[in-house]
Amino acid sequence: MGSRSIQEQFARQVAQTPDAPAVSGDRVRLTYRQLDERANHLAHQLISLGVRPGEPVAVLVTRSPELVVATLGVLKAGAVYMPLHNAHPLEAKQRFMDNAGRPVLLTDEESRRAGLPVSKRTVLVDSASAQRDRSVVGPNIDTRSDDLACIIHTSGSEGLPRGVCVTHRGVLSVALDSCWDTSSQDRVLMVAPYAAAVSTYELWVPLLRGGHLVLAPPGRLDLGTLRRLIRDNEITAVQLTSGLFRVLADKAPDCLATVGEVSTGGDVISPSAVERVLKACPGITVRPTYGASEVTLFATTTTVTAPYVPSTRVPVGRPMDNVQLYVLDERLRPVGTGHVGELYIAGERLARGYLGRPGLTAERFVANRFSGPGKRMYRSGDLVRWTTDDMIEFVGRANDQVKIRGFRVGIAEVEAALTTYPEISEALVVARQDEDGHHTLVGYVVGRTDAVDITALRKHAEKVLPDYMIPAAFVVLDSLPLTPNGKVDRRALPEPVLAGSSTYQPPSTAQQETLCSAFANALGVAEVGVNDSFFELGGQSLSGIRLIQTVNEALSVELTLDHLFEFPTVTELDQYLLEQAEPVDRSQDEPN
Repeated sequence: MGSRSIQEQFARQVAQTPDAPAVSGDRVRLTYRQLDERANHLAHQLISLGVRPGEPVAVLVTRSPELVVATLGVLKAGAVYMPLHNAHPLEAKQRFMDNAGRPVLLTDEESRRAGLPVSKRTVLVDSASAQRDRSVVGPNIDTRSDDLACIIHTSGSEGLPRGVCVTHRGVLSVALDSCWDTSSQDRVLMVAPYAAAVSTYELWVPLLRGGHLVLAPPGRLDLGTLRRLIRDNEITAVQLTSGLFRVLADKAPDCLATVGEVSTGGDVISPSAVERVLKACPGITVRPTYGASEVTLFATTTTVTAPYVPSTRVPVGRPMDNVQLYVLDERLRPVGTGHVGELYIAGERLARGYLGRPGLTAERFVANRFSGPGKRMYRSGDLVRWTTDDMIEFVGRANDQVKIRGFRVGIAEVEAALTTYPEISEALVVARQDEDGHHTLVGYVVGRTDAVDITALRKHAEKVLPDYMIPAAFVVLDSLPLTPNGKVDRRALPEPVLAGSSTYQPPSTAQQETLCSAFANALGVAEVGVNDSFFELGGQSLSGIRLIQTVNEALSVELTLDHLFEFPTVTELDQYLLEQAEPVDRSQDEPN
């Protein structure tokens, strides 16, 4: 790799292309030199506050160039950046801060209103870079490749989130992997939440290879916004979760026509979605990926180009540089080609372990019997098989963790959060799989009294869980069904029924009929009344993206996903359209 740290590799790029654009967004563009100077100022300020090498620094900043300044500034101070996300409930953010020893918090004016306590160890990134017009040399701190670079939080199967400790070596291995074609990574679009592991790709692949990082605006992303971002910024590469990739393939595959490469992963990849994208954009490369935070995001990849004949599964590829894969049985013996086993991953990308969780670290990062003394491998919990052409094919999970919209979700953590609601005595969460292999959560709850207010329960869940971990539907039971051995009989659980409210009110105008039909189709239910809430009926952001695209096309308007969150019923959305929205000319969005 050459460089021992992320900031050392970045410094090399600054020296090579100081005046090339490095990052843009929010009507601000920074060259490599400008980004470097701003980060240097921030690094010195952090050191003056007592930040020492190896210490975590929490970063809660909206998606903007200042977010990139903050991240790089933490590394230049020799510290470890710990991303937080405004979409996480306040309780979760406070728990992350407590687990890290209440570190310095880097934030901005908008994020400061999220409610985290402000202290003398809170730094506003805008003020931190106030001296940005004056050149300054970065701190002279020796960072080694095995030092920590970041702490990424993921959901845990045991009911608690995990802080994955990622090294500089791991990030450099991902960013400098030979699979990335420099030309295709010239202009990379950052659309994922900063706190998600995929930000490792979005940030460091372009910035450590001389590319241009383009930031999507803060907030929720809809297909219309994505189309404009790709077109107006001449994006060459984008990474999408498999769920968003599937929605895009269904509704607007042509918006990728000018993109050279789209990476996708985080869950089962739909073969039919790959087919639709390649048919609409025959010049694009689709790059399936597989990985986890514990192996610094990506461990395998492959490429798919047109012409493409879909099969039952999309392989997630071969090992990337300096990655070793083992498919083993329950006695840690290799299984043959075509046989299902659990995937173990070794190599340079292994994280150091979990923050403050030595027992869990020992459980998941086990001795590598296929390598030298002291070497470890990560037990993924995923069931896979080798194909005849030496590809890894994902089969399913071996434990109670699933992927929802690209995020790893521990079922036990969701159950534990639901049982903190005072009216609930028991909670069981089940992941249901659709025909494309994607999961939604259903919560089965037993109340302490005769009636459980599902609306109040959902509002409670929104306070303690990120939106992707909130069940799409709740079912109230008198008691959980049990087998003769006293275990929960999952086969006896009733199917969730998503239907309109008990006071169903039909549409009264043509526009309301269109909206009700779009709501019902997006939710997969027979009918939706004008007063039914999209989210109380199980709607989530991905189904919301599909709904907004359908409404925009049907009514020639330009709604965004934020409008749906603000006006979640047909009545509210209809009223907004009557009062505020104007028809739009979509001819400029048509493919050439």
